[in-house]
Amino acid sequence: MHKINTKEIVTFALLMALTIVMTILVRIPSFHGYINLGDMVLLFAALFLGKKAGFFVGGLGSALADIIIGYAYYAPITFVVKGLQGYICGWIFQKTGYNNPFLAAIPAGIFMALGYFVAESFMYGIAGAAVSIPGNLLQGMVGALGAVLLQKGIGTKIKR
Repeated sequence: MHKINTKEIVTFALLMALTIVMTILVRIPSFHGYINLGDMVLLFAALFLGKKAGFFVGGLGSALADIIIGYAYYAPITFVVKGLQGYICGWIFQKTGYNNPFLAAIPAGIFMALGYFVAESFMYGIAGAAVSIPGNLLQGMVGALGAVLLQKGIGTKIKR
């Protein structure tokens, strides 16, 4: 099993911080929360550094952003949903031979929307949870597009 080294810890921490910043700075109110660009960073982390980075950057970065801006009750849900979103993206990208980042990022975004729907069904009922699906899908798709553009633009030029 691969041990995490200091360089990876620092890189994960920087990407978590960037996830928090992009979540807080670009925040569009939605039915039960907000639409943001944090997904772009967590999906980039998954595409560039793999499923482990996707999980930690997505889960911890997004959950910390929820806590900071007053959605602490969502933080445990966000940790699981966004962490798995990042993991799924990194896993699919690896399994498909690192050839098609969209093929990895789009299903991860769909998973995120479904994950929040399931969690919110317990909080608001099925009808209440259903209203957040379009916003979550939009956030996932915009995040996927941004992550793929980052990965293709700068990801190929940065030394890992």
